[in-house]
Amino acid sequence: MLAVKEQPQASSATIPLYPQVAFPQDSSLPGLPNLFDGQWVWQSAREYSEFWDASPVQIRVRQFSHIPGRTAVVSYIAEWDPEAYIPSEIFTFRLESGKPLSFSRYPQDHALPGLETAAHPDSGLRLLNQHVFAFPRRKLRVEMVRYRPGSRAVLRHRSGKIRLYVRVMRPSALPNLLAAAELAGHSDFAVPSVVGSWGEGGVVWLSEIPGRNVRRLMGSGRPPEPDLVLEALESLWAVPLQTEGCPFNLEGAYRRAKRTFRHALDGFDTAHELLDTVTQALDPFARSWQPTTTAHNDFYDDQMLALPDGRVAIVDFEEAGPGDPMLDVGNFLAHLKWASCMGRRPKKDVSGAYYAQLKSAALNRFHWSEQELNLREAICLFRVTTNTIRRPSEEWQSRTLKGLSLVNERLN
Repeated sequence: MLAVKEQPQASSATIPLYPQVAFPQDSSLPGLPNLFDGQWVWQSAREYSEFWDASPVQIRVRQFSHIPGRTAVVSYIAEWDPEAYIPSEIFTFRLESGKPLSFSRYPQDHALPGLETAAHPDSGLRLLNQHVFAFPRRKLRVEMVRYRPGSRAVLRHRSGKIRLYVRVMRPSALPNLLAAAELAGHSDFAVPSVVGSWGEGGVVWLSEIPGRNVRRLMGSGRPPEPDLVLEALESLWAVPLQTEGCPFNLEGAYRRAKRTFRHALDGFDTAHELLDTVTQALDPFARSWQPTTTAHNDFYDDQMLALPDGRVAIVDFEEAGPGDPMLDVGNFLAHLKWASCMGRRPKKDVSGAYYAQLKSAALNRFHWSEQELNLREAICLFRVTTNTIRRPSEEWQSRTLKGLSLVNERLN
């Protein structure tokens, strides 16, 4: 049975938690409802951390990761009154079947041993001087770019005119990232240079590439031409396949998404019926899929930069390895479809038009079967739809139903 801390006594202050959502019970994780109770969350966090003297004005759910019957991880952002001059803070609770409730407060993360050191200016500077610079630096500014508790983080280190991105991961994942960087470097994409690494901490420093994020360019109506992107992708697919590399686990990723939907949509009959329909079509493909070439394996607009010289850069390539060219394009199409139908995009956003251009260009260039490409887009869109649960809103059920409807459209 799960060992969970007892319900803390409520204080006179009520801390609102946003969004206000609820998910089905998990018998193996009886403490799951507490993770969406703002008062419980804050009082429990106070028991674990002695540094908070004032209560926040609100707590926002930042990310929710749930493997039914096994684990539930929720990270939050605590926000104080602006006049209190207290910066927002990220903290996380983790429930694991058969284990006590665990708590962490960014940048502390037991799964990412190098994060706390890399995230503080003084200790981060010592790391830089030890693993990157031939001539010691004296000052360092640190900015957190992305953070997924227990999985990975991206920081930015600035020292004078030098700007580096720092990827922090589980130490066991570091060799795969370095191998993926070498593969990507053989393509026509511009790729950040690895300028240093700290194996024990799972930390890699990458050069900053001067360019504009393609997702933002999509929003302003000025993305790179589809043929330019496809040409660079084609050069990556031509890199000799490394048989000793770890292939992309499409079936595992699909099954995790399927399990998440099955539990979260329990009692939502309309969505469950649609889930059954799409999984009947996707199950055989997921089981039979095999890698055929080197591929990016997580390709979409937010992973790319458009450079002043007209080239395209990829800044996130850690999944590069044995994969499937059509799956790369299908994943990009899935993200474009999601952005055009589900996202809150600027008025000038061209995701929908670019979707049609990219798909037409790929089919004409590679002479693929449209049905096969649609199948790959569908399974990628199925995975993207888990965003409605991982980053929940009060409308998460209706948004999930809409996302699954988009998947079904690709299958018909």
